[in-house]
Amino acid sequence: MWHNSAERFVKWMKKIQREAKAALVKAQKDMRKYADRHRSEAVEYKVGDLVLLSMKDLNWQMSGR
Repeated sequence: MWHNSAERFVKWMKKIQREAKAALVKAQKDMRKYADRHRSEAVEYKVGDLVLLSMKDLNWQMSGR
């Protein structure tokens, strides 16, 4: 008798696991879709390209000199 209830419990847990995995996959796809809408294409730099750098985060290294 306990064998049948154990089998039902295992089947129920496997069903819940499948549903949880499906929900996680859907959430991941939704998050990627939302993030990609706000993401711009990455700029590809080549050796020798001239670029402008911000010194904003380098000020702490220069203080006191």
